[in-house]
Amino acid sequence: MSANIVGWAHTPFGKLDTETVESLVVKAATGALADAGVSAGDVDEIVLGHFNAGFSPQDFTAALVLQAAPELRFKPATRVENACATGSAAVHQGVRAIASGAARIVLVVGVEQMTRTPGPEIGRNLLRASYLPEDGETAGGFAGIFGKIAQAYFQKYGDASDALAMIAAKNHRNGVANPYAQMRKDVGYDFCRSESEKNPFVAGPLKRTDCSLVSDGAAALVLADADTARSARKAVSIRGTGHAQDFLPMSRRDILAFEGCTVAWQRALAKAGVALSDLSFVETHDCFTIAELIEYEAMGLTPKGQGARAIKEGWTQKDGRLPVNPSGGLKAKGHPIGATGVSMHVMSAMQLVGEAPEGMQIRDARLAGIFNMGGAAVANYVSILEPFR
Repeated sequence: MSANIVGWAHTPFGKLDTETVESLVVKAATGALADAGVSAGDVDEIVLGHFNAGFSPQDFTAALVLQAAPELRFKPATRVENACATGSAAVHQGVRAIASGAARIVLVVGVEQMTRTPGPEIGRNLLRASYLPEDGETAGGFAGIFGKIAQAYFQKYGDASDALAMIAAKNHRNGVANPYAQMRKDVGYDFCRSESEKNPFVAGPLKRTDCSLVSDGAAALVLADADTARSARKAVSIRGTGHAQDFLPMSRRDILAFEGCTVAWQRALAKAGVALSDLSFVETHDCFTIAELIEYEAMGLTPKGQGARAIKEGWTQKDGRLPVNPSGGLKAKGHPIGATGVSMHVMSAMQLVGEAPEGMQIRDARLAGIFNMGGAAVANYVSILEPFR
């Protein structure tokens, strides 16, 4: 019993001063149900992805989805959390509910409101997704963690600053066409490559343009079984999924290998019965540019230590052999933690039914890959999507 995406909604990502977690949840949930043509009363289960970790005073948020419609009262609703992969954790839980036969229709919502939190507190909140006994005193929060990873990568494989700047420039250029993106500006390679007052070093070799944005926002989708999908206005099948959870302490693994990412990709591709080369595009977790670079290697696009080839030779550009982050990725779109994974699924579904915004649409997109990561390659989720047949 396959799960299929039959409707979706997406708020703008950014600094949304007039919104609350509740209002964002309600807007996304209401929009997704309307887009799917599904009444609230027909929903069998609700899954909310919300990291929080101190960002919002309101906790215990699963029931906030019920505010979208009176008919959602008494529906089973669960909040899930798996650091920055929280959104995909919610989607995958919905997929399992349908695959088990426990539900025909599942409403999945992802949300986060981060920008009302002072900067130092944001860093402390995010650092909770690391192993505190080893990394709890890291300067710069999670940027500091990935700054260490970037430094270790440079020491092992050589200075990859050019490649990181090219990744940042690519994603910012792609984000211009995404109306939901927080930053819709093509800042160019030279700006990303050069240290400046507006682009200072943040942690190790990482500059401001190497880091994703602090964001507010929500996204939602409606999952349905195959019988329901057949009568839907549009439908995208989740053909395969993979989830691999790795050790939390980085000291227990090769942090430059992102092995959990590799395992999740292998599992999802095997379930889908396809190869990486079959994909039309990938939405991947570029919380930092070094993450996207290592993910090229972990997904099997290049051998270890050679990820720079993929960006320098144009493979991952929007017109390349495997476009990566045509939405602009977390780098341009923004990264409201609980919403990110759901957003990735929405952006990919848009591509596959030809509803992506003008300038963002990948021509003849037939198969999408999604990688969403929590922590430093700890929670690893992959989804393979295709148009419903």
